[in-house]
Amino acid sequence: MSFTDLFDSGEHRRNLGHFAAIANMATVDGELNAEEIKLLKRFAVKLDIDETEYVDIVENARRYPINPPNNSEKRLERLHDLFRMIFVDHTIDDHERFLIEKYAIGLGFSAERAKQLIEHSIQIFQGGIDFDDYLYLLDKK
Repeated sequence: MSFTDLFDSGEHRRNLGHFAAIANMATVDGELNAEEIKLLKRFAVKLDIDETEYVDIVENARRYPINPPNNSEKRLERLHDLFRMIFVDHTIDDHERFLIEKYAIGLGFSAERAKQLIEHSIQIFQGGIDFDDYLYLLDKK
């Protein structure tokens, strides 16, 4: 086995764990709706999850551990993916809030930093940011 094969399998394991976290977030409030299924299918393509893995993960999401990426930008991207799934129905409930905090810590953020990121992300996804923050986000790119 070559070094690149080791990297690819490690990356795929991280993707499986991340997809499982997304699927768990989608199913936390019961059955999957059409919007959640559509977004899950998009994430499956993005994360190179095949159909067999997709079915197994959706049915058994809790069996897959979180395997966080090594860099902070990738961890933030994973957190963003989770928020996309949460806000597919335009709201966040208490159980989703609890899970996103758990996942943020699992991704390697400290409890304090996780709370900060979650608060800011909720404001962004709910459209509740003030103009100064809006300008900062626009200028950041």
